[in-house]
This record gives sequence, C-alpha cells and structure tokens, in this order.
Amino acid sequence: MNERILLVDDDDTLRQTLAEVLARHYQVDQAAGVAEALDLARHANYALALLDLRLPDGDGLELLGRLQEIDDQLLAVVMTAYPEVRTAVSALKAGAYDYLNKPFDLDDLRSLVRRALETRNLRDEVARLRAAIPTPASLDEMIGSSTAFTTMLDMTRRIAAAARTPVLIRGESGTGKERVAHAIHALSPRAAGPWVTLNCSAIAEGLLESEMFGHEKGAFTDAVASKRGLLELADGGTLFLDEVGDLSPALQPKLLRVIETQAFRRVGGQRERAVDVRFVAATNRDLNELIRQGRFREDLYYRLNVAGIDVPPLRERRQDILPLARHFLDRAASVMGLRHRGLTPAAEERLAAYAWPGNARELRNVLERALILSGGDLIRPDHLPRELCAEAPCAEPEHSGFSLPLADMEACHIRRVLDLCKGNKTKAAGLLGITRLTLRNKVKQYGLREFQDEPG
Repeated sequence: MNERILLVDDDDTLRQTLAEVLARHYQVDQAAGVAEALDLARHANYALALLDLRLPDGDGLELLGRLQEIDDQLLAVVMTAYPEVRTAVSALKAGAYDYLNKPFDLDDLRSLVRRALETRNLRDEVARLRAAIPTPASLDEMIGSSTAFTTMLDMTRRIAAAARTPVLIRGESGTGKERVAHAIHALSPRAAGPWVTLNCSAIAEGLLESEMFGHEKGAFTDAVASKRGLLELADGGTLFLDEVGDLSPALQPKLLRVIETQAFRRVGGQRERAVDVRFVAATNRDLNELIRQGRFREDLYYRLNVAGIDVPPLRERRQDILPLARHFLDRAASVMGLRHRGLTPAAEERLAAYAWPGNARELRNVLERALILSGGDLIRPDHLPRELCAEAPCAEPEHSGFSLPLADMEACHIRRVLDLCKGNKTKAAGLLGITRLTLRNKVKQYGLREFQDEPG
C-alpha cells in the first residue's frame, strides 16, 4: 500500500470504477482534469499516473510533460479511446511508460500497473546502487585491541541498533571516521537500504544544496532537467555527511529542518517530499569552538550529536600501531603483487615511537611507500620517511608527556613534509594522507607563510 497512483479522467463513472479496483492494493488519488491533477502532484509523491488523453481543460500528453517537470521519476500510462498508431507513438515519445486503448480489460490494467511499478522500483534501486560508495561492510577490518579502540567499537555497535538516531562522529583526519560511519549503517536495521555519502567540503557551496536536495527544471541556469538529490537516493537508508563542520551557515538551518521533519523541498520546488533517512555526520573540526565563533549552529550540533562517537587518534592507541602496520603491509603487497618479509626491529621501533599526526591513513601511506622502496625485502629505517627517524618530541615513548602542544607538533610535521616535497602540496598531501584542500587550510591555519599561495 506504499505506492501512490494518480488517476486522471473526466468520465466520473469510469474513474470511480478504476479507483475502486486499484485501491485494493494501492493508494489512489483522483482528478477530473489538468488543473486538478497538477495541484495534487505539487503536494504528493506519485509513483504512477494513469492519464486520459483528452481532458476538458487540456491535453493528456501536455499534462504528462508538466507532471514530469514536477517529478522526473514519475511513470505514466496514457488511456485513450482513439486507438491510432500515431497516438501510441506520440504518447511514448512524450515519455509515457505505456498506453491502453479504451475499453480495456481490468486484468490488463492490473498487470500493466504492476509492471510499471516494478520498473519504477528497479530504477530507484539502480540509482541507489550508483550513489553508494563501496566501503567495508563492518568493523571486522578495523584492527586494534587497545582499550580506547575497543571502547569505541562497543559504542559503535550499541548506537548502530538505534536505526533512526542521528550520530556525530568526531576524530582527527585519518582516524577512520568513515569506516565507523559505514559500520553503523551495516550493523543497523537499515543495512539493506542505500548508503549514500556527501562530502560537505569537497563540493562548492553553490552546488552543495542542489547535490543534497536535488533541483527542479529551470531552478537555475544549468538546470535543464529535474534531478533527485542525495536525500532522495538515501531514502530508507543512511546519509553520511562527511566534514559536516565545513557546511555553510546558509545550509545549516535547512539540514536541521530535514533532520527534524524528514521532509524537504528541491531547489526551485514547491512540493514537500518525505524521506526516511538516518543521518550520520563526521568532523575533524572542534564544533564547540565553531559555535562560539558563530560559524556552526548550536541547535544543529545538538540534533546531530544525539549519539556521539569519538574515534581515538593513533597516538592514544600505540599498542595497535604494529598490528595495523602489518595489516597494511599485507594488503599493499597483495594489491601490488609483491611479496614482503616484514619489518626489521629497528623499523618497528621507529613506527611505534612516532606520533602519527596523520593517524592510520598516514601509517598506511608510509607502509605502501616503504614496501615499494624495499622491493619486497625487509623494511628498514632507511625505507621510512626522514621525519620518523629524526629526533623530535614526537619520538618520545607513550605516556611520557610531550614537550610541545599537539598543534605545534602538527605544524612542525607539516613543515617537514613540505620541505621534503620541496613545497609540492599535491605530493605532501599524499604523504600526509589528507586532501590538497585540507593541506592548504592547515598551511594557512599554522601560518606557514613560505608555503602559502605557491604552485604545487
């Protein structure tokens, strides 16, 4: 009974008969003409429209075009008492799914409606699969036995069971926030539904609203057709908002509203669209500080943070560093088609002592590079980046205390890597395991003037 059908015919007797037949299995709304049908379509979501070809206030094919401007996913079946070949061809060219010649058998109508709705559902499933990004299906590939890590895993499993509760995942870059987010989806009752990702910092502000909410035809210059947004593609599943701290102030109240109401409007649209979506957000920013600066809404923060998860940085789970390193080596060797003999004790000592400001992502990148340099032989300290071997505060043992604040350590590390790469930000970002945009922001944040606004 979830599918909703719009039945448009000016013959009151026929329309009422068809409505009674279809209402046994579907929700059916009726209209006697073009104006009434358009008014209904602006306020409800229809999976299928049954349209009479000749209506008192307009043409059925013209109505079909206007209905598809409102909802580009709407399927339509044209009903006509004029069984001419050119009529059928015109209907199909206009975008109709099929047509029926009056009078028709009710069993034929039922069969055609069923096929049309199956087609609609298959299209929706294909769109959802295209929007989904392949990621690990559970927490199984997340390596670690430290107390901080196992506590986080237990929290993740508990939160996953609450299928509608919004989640905010906090952690530094490279800690594995997206893996945790996907595990929440995979371990939840929504696992069979779509998993859709939206990176709030990777899309220009002017396009982000259209990407999230979709848009109607003509909503802006390049909107030559209506388009569903990621919210619609995530219906029944999970929408992952990565780097939510970078969401523009203009979009924050709109996101808050859709989280609270599970309803939204496309850009340039008038009709409310209902969805059933779980929101999981992640950030490496200090949202409390952004709230104090007036750059993030406090009410949105509390709405997202109904269930909060803190992903510990690698320096707080040092006993996991070497198991993770071996895991990354095995995986990289398999992908590259190389055999490897592992790590020398001296190399293991360097890995275990380093602070890993880039966290697990940086560790993975370092091991992949070392594997290439070693040619499959034992990985030695000289196969590791210079900063791992240099004497620095970050090489002190765990729990001994650092002589520099974390921000200063990160700035120092970024400067070393940029020096190593001779200012090439693309290469440096690759070694650090972050995006080039994130690196540029860090350079600006830490006042590394010698690396600002330079090519590379």
